[in-house]
Amino acid sequence: MTRFVQAGDLRIAFEREGDGPPLLLMHGAEASRSMFAALTPHLARHFSVIAYDQRDCGDSEGPERPSTLADLADDAAALVRALGLGRVHVFGSSFGGRVAQALALRHPALVDRLVLGSTWPVPAAYDALCPDAGRLADLRARLPDTAEELAGWFFPEPFLAQRPELRRVFAGARAASARAVRRTATVQTTLAGDAAAIAAPTLLLAGELDRVVPPAVTLAMADRIPHARAAVLPGVGHATALQAPALLAQHIDAFLRDGEPDKE
Repeated sequence: MTRFVQAGDLRIAFEREGDGPPLLLMHGAEASRSMFAALTPHLARHFSVIAYDQRDCGDSEGPERPSTLADLADDAAALVRALGLGRVHVFGSSFGGRVAQALALRHPALVDRLVLGSTWPVPAAYDALCPDAGRLADLRARLPDTAEELAGWFFPEPFLAQRPELRRVFAGARAASARAVRRTATVQTTLAGDAAAIAAPTLLLAGELDRVVPPAVTLAMADRIPHARAAVLPGVGHATALQAPALLAQHIDAFLRDGEPDKE
């Protein structure tokens, strides 16, 4: 069920499921909280899972002005406080992983444990680290016409053969809308800060077949973040929460509860 909290001039849409320690989920650039629909039931066995829409995404409503990565981190902090929570675990996927890093850097007292999936460090621009940034930017700019080609970057081809409906997962994008233009500009912002300043115990997860953020980019962050662990998810592309929710949940659950991933 969709619920809302007011945080300043932003009305944040979220869903909450399960009992246990709170776990905040942060979605990627083109996505909304709906990307976690298959993941949440697995995590809700042990956690109170909170999936929300960032500004200019999903059902959240806010001022029609440009925002930054810092703004999104502050939005997340406002949501945590509005829900009356002290500290939360955080999982961020792709650009959501950058929001998660920004939250951990700007509001360290709110973050218990941190899981970063298929992401890159906040001080760096995407196109400085990922060699195919130009091609992806072109595909994103021409959505929805390029929806099927873009899906091939986010999911391995064998998986798309099994789930052909996901070839159109980006078909609902409206690249020319004012909201989409603002979101694109927000995704391109960076944040001054050093991963070495992240105090929360951190798990880095990379898809073996990720074409959007090469696994080496994500895994390299383990050398900078204190108390970091890292794992590669075999056969998985960029959109892990959609392709392999059970496997992703195993790793998140084990790290947050400080064990080893269960085998299903």
